[in-house]
Amino acid sequence: MSAYIDTSILGAYYCPEPGSLAAETALRRFNSPVISTLSEVEFHSLVAKKVRMKELDAAQARAVIDLFANHIAEGFYRRLVLTPEHYMKARALIDMFSIALHTLDALHLAVSIIEQLPLITSDQILAAAAKKHKHKVVFVK
Repeated sequence: MSAYIDTSILGAYYCPEPGSLAAETALRRFNSPVISTLSEVEFHSLVAKKVRMKELDAAQARAVIDLFANHIAEGFYRRLVLTPEHYMKARALIDMFSIALHTLDALHLAVSIIEQLPLITSDQILAAAAKKHKHKVVFVK
């Protein structure tokens, strides 16, 4: 079974934090977790922020990034490339004015909807947006 994995889950899975065990459990439920090229960029940004916030040192950050890259190379994730259709859907989601979706969250939700994949996230706002749009979401605490 496949599901689209939000960066909030990737961050908790690869970086030690209170939600790490729940993120690992959620990821292991799917034999074909899906990420996008956006997920990769956002994940690197998340790791860099953890270094700036002194939650990780440079060596730890490099190890996290290397492990993530190895998992991608080994095919642990199925990788999707964003298309103009994803951007147009994200714009439409934002234009509904119903939930204050950040740009990148709107793109993640758009990918999940267009690709017809359940969304796995620990972001409450993103989960609420998915529910509002009647899209299958698994909220991980």
